[in-house]
Amino acid sequence: MSIREGRIMLKNPIYWFCMVVFPLLVLVFFTSMMQEGLPTDMPMAVVDNDNTSTTRKLTRMLDGFQSSRVVAHYPSVADARKAMQRNEIYAFLYLPEGITDKLLAGRQPKISFYYNLTSIMSGSLLYKDLKTISTLAGAAVGKAQLSAHGATDEQIMTFLQPIRIDLHQPSNPWTNYNIYLSTVMVPGVLMLFIFLITAYSIGTELKFQRSRQLMSMAGNNIVVAMIGKFLPQSLIHITIVLIFMFYCFGVLEFPHPGGTWKLFVLAAMLVAAAQGFGIFVFGLMPSLRMSMSVCSLWAVLSFSIVGAAYPVMGMDPELQALSWLFPLRHYYMVYQITVFNGFPFIDTWFHFAMLLAFALMPLMVLPKIKNAMLKYVYIP
Repeated sequence: MSIREGRIMLKNPIYWFCMVVFPLLVLVFFTSMMQEGLPTDMPMAVVDNDNTSTTRKLTRMLDGFQSSRVVAHYPSVADARKAMQRNEIYAFLYLPEGITDKLLAGRQPKISFYYNLTSIMSGSLLYKDLKTISTLAGAAVGKAQLSAHGATDEQIMTFLQPIRIDLHQPSNPWTNYNIYLSTVMVPGVLMLFIFLITAYSIGTELKFQRSRQLMSMAGNNIVVAMIGKFLPQSLIHITIVLIFMFYCFGVLEFPHPGGTWKLFVLAAMLVAAAQGFGIFVFGLMPSLRMSMSVCSLWAVLSFSIVGAAYPVMGMDPELQALSWLFPLRHYYMVYQITVFNGFPFIDTWFHFAMLLAFALMPLMVLPKIKNAMLKYVYIP
């Protein structure tokens, strides 16, 4: 039966495109799109109506930040706003006239900055740079005034920064978004392809009237039929997932303090859970069109509810409960806790058990699949 399945896969190019070509393209696309880790030199502008040496220094400091690049100076806020509306800049800093005099006189001047939060990542990074530059401006003036009063450097730093922050990012000290997103987006797309090709491969048995031949070769044993049919696919899927992991954690050197062996276990569980879910969906509705539609919908919803972009604990209680029904959510939790942060498997035993449950879900619908294979007539 596995040889039969191999021949079917060789004759039908859709298998190779969905199982090999497209997954590899997705791997290259996502990892290369974010290969810099963080967006750099995002365009922004300055409206400097004071035009003093102090404000020009602030502009140079802002331009020196990694995320920001001052690409234009505008004479008014209206011009800068129009440039932002034309998507020429992401943000601009407004320095009103007289700001330097007020700084030196200690009269608490006001500066304004505007940033586009349509893109959360660019808006957040530019907000951080603009907030930092405003803080540095006040600190520079405060330091000059305290020095004029005879304060020592230690006294000045104690006054300007009464609490010293000791910041640590143990798993991703570079704040590399490629590490955060590619390790969940690519597995999510791989699960999408596995869902679809699993439902497709069973549905085409009915469509092309091969189902009775398959059951005959298996001695009408549906368990043997399903194992023989999906064993070649499983080997290919696991190979692709391992290529993804080798590329990310070996070539790109993504951090994985949990160890390499956990990646092998996780790869096998990803494929088993995805195939199990695909078979289960087809068993619920033995229709090629309906099962593939449900699989694609479930895979797309997984990206929103996995918790990588927006934390599940911040969602409504109903959505938190619903998140347990998505295999990608449990894969992500096991990866995040055991591989990314290096904690033992026992800390994720429930998520690991849920992946195993998804892999075993076909057992509930195998009688219905057998009945479909032997009696159903394909309806387009």
